[in-house]
Amino acid sequence: MLADYWLQLIDGSLSCWLVGALLLVVIHQVYYYLRYIRLKKCKPTEIAGELPAVSVIVCARNEEDNLRDYLHTLLNQDYPNYEVIVVDDGSEDQTTMILEQYTRLNKHMYHTFVPREARVMSTKKLALTIGVKAAHYDYLLMTDADCRPESRNWIREMMSGFICGGEQIEVVLGYGAYFEKNTLLSSLISYDTLFIGLQYLGMAAAGYPYMGVGRNLAYKKDTFFKNHGFRGLLNERSGDDDLFVNKVTNSHNTAIVCSRDSITWSPPKTTWKEWFHQKRRHLSVSPHYKRSSKLRLGIEPITRGLVYALLIATFIFGNGLAMCIAYGLWCLRLIIQLCVINISAHRLGGRMFGIEIVAYDMLLPLISLWILIAQRFRKRQLYW
Repeated sequence: MLADYWLQLIDGSLSCWLVGALLLVVIHQVYYYLRYIRLKKCKPTEIAGELPAVSVIVCARNEEDNLRDYLHTLLNQDYPNYEVIVVDDGSEDQTTMILEQYTRLNKHMYHTFVPREARVMSTKKLALTIGVKAAHYDYLLMTDADCRPESRNWIREMMSGFICGGEQIEVVLGYGAYFEKNTLLSSLISYDTLFIGLQYLGMAAAGYPYMGVGRNLAYKKDTFFKNHGFRGLLNERSGDDDLFVNKVTNSHNTAIVCSRDSITWSPPKTTWKEWFHQKRRHLSVSPHYKRSSKLRLGIEPITRGLVYALLIATFIFGNGLAMCIAYGLWCLRLIIQLCVINISAHRLGGRMFGIEIVAYDMLLPLISLWILIAQRFRKRQLYW
């Protein structure tokens, strides 16, 4: 009888500890979604007065097909004073010929090139630097050769971040989405892109900017030069967007624009191998973020993993009441997650997600962790 009593007491205490711990991590997760992931409704901005001139800079490396498909959307924007500068980053296809054709037909189209003898780790950073130096205007708007703006008001919407934010705004972050296909990979990429986008936009809105994407990013030319451009980042293959933003932004000089017209769309990777390579390249620069950014970003996947670990532990070791409470807490988090993600996706014109969000929720942090561990192990092998 005494042994049964102690077993019941231990079982009850363990159940309380498990439920209590689960409650804490669910509270953090709910707070995180409502504080950083929830995207407030953004409407197209009515801008009064004179609009500042802007230089749109595009880097192109073997992009003949994408230039044929998307360059005209940049050259037909409803904006009074802008130029498009395309930097040929050592292309070996018909990119140069296409750029020459567009330049002859469009008065605000210019093109330049990266010298073929250039030997640097990241020629894109060199290409962007050449584009910035060639720009005639004080405001710079970056996108990629495979990007299509949502509408002819894209430049106007992105520039509204500077105009409405005041003179202190130096960087404007936009959202870059991927075209959607009816495949599992496309759905996973859409969710991953949406979550990352909501995260960096939400944190910037909360005063903690840490990254942007080169598909849709604007900053002042003076900001580029006073921060010495990409100096200190040239040894990294990536980082022309997120590391630069991480270096130059703060809570006062950064604005976000997330109206439907401000979005750009790109074709997603079509094979798992290509997507893994893209994911690995993006994650390779994350260790170089500021310590505060890494801490803020690291807590979320840890508490997310703890939600599932504690839920499983409660179902294995807890009593019936603990199981019911744990399941209720998990359902609460799931409902809030679905509401926040899908409302934001609708506002950005993306796809809606159902119960598959649970699989993505568990899978994506594991993929990122595996890539980071593999990269560190590979670097250690090279060192030895």
